[in-house]
Amino acid sequence: MSVSAGVQRPFDPAQALRLARETFGIEAAALQALGQRVDEHFAQAVQRMLRVPGRVVVMGMGKSGHVGRKIAATLASTGTPAFFVHPAEASHGDLGMVTPGDVVLALSNSGEVGELTAILPVIKRLGVPLIAMTGGLDSTLARHADIVLDCGVEREACPHNLAPTTSTTAQMAMGDALAVALLDARGFRPEDFARSHPGGALGRKLLTLVEDVMRSGEQVPRVPPEAGFGALMREMSAKGLGAAAIVDAQGRPVGIFTDGDLRRRIEAGADLRSASAAQVMHPGPRSIAADALAADAAEMMETHGITSVLVVDAAGVLTGIVHIGDLMRAKVI
Repeated sequence: MSVSAGVQRPFDPAQALRLARETFGIEAAALQALGQRVDEHFAQAVQRMLRVPGRVVVMGMGKSGHVGRKIAATLASTGTPAFFVHPAEASHGDLGMVTPGDVVLALSNSGEVGELTAILPVIKRLGVPLIAMTGGLDSTLARHADIVLDCGVEREACPHNLAPTTSTTAQMAMGDALAVALLDARGFRPEDFARSHPGGALGRKLLTLVEDVMRSGEQVPRVPPEAGFGALMREMSAKGLGAAAIVDAQGRPVGIFTDGDLRRRIEAGADLRSASAAQVMHPGPRSIAADALAADAAEMMETHGITSVLVVDAAGVLTGIVHIGDLMRAKVI
């Protein structure tokens, strides 16, 4: 049997839209006020977190705890080692995860949540700096803190001014502001972000090299310049890439012939049966190094309207070929 929380009224779409817009307005106004109120305490918090030899330990109960987990994850993925500890579990052994070289970032809108205030004296005895993110500037949490970040809001978006809504939005925004200021101070680059997200789209674009996706060895379609047109077509068909490199005696590519070249010559009425590879090839083929980013090969293909790029070593010798299909399978594009 379900328990009803009050009497459910008929759904009113207009009322739902009104409340949505009101919520956005209340929370946007709170963030604007937060931005105008932020002061030197924010810079002090960034500096303390930047210089800490250990990690940032984030704590919070209830909705503040959920926000805290997200803040810890954002910090960790942008160059600031951080993790979340549940205050209630901290009282039963998890406080051992906090070391003297760490800094604690504690979230509580009221600053009086029991599970958090109970462990504040222990944190102080450890000599661990405490940064408070709270709306209760005269609260127990604020009094124990070394630095207080004011996240107070005028009201919650909840019509009853009860459910944590605006206050958690303010906490989330303050956490994002800390992460952004810290990553800037650390000189954190897109490449660093990619190393923390190897499975994401950015990670694949910034970490995948041409050598990771290219065809090499016998998979590379190639013929000498004097090869007949029939041999050229057989090599293209056998390797299935719609292209073949024409290489000189030293193995350096001097040209390329593609399905597109074949179509254009047939449309022009050319008789290719007695032609050599050198006569039909497109000279000056596009090439790239094996240690280049696969994303660079993708950009080259897009810029020049091609589907394959030859891979050469420092001496210009053909070592592989990368096809647009290879980049798609690796999810580089």
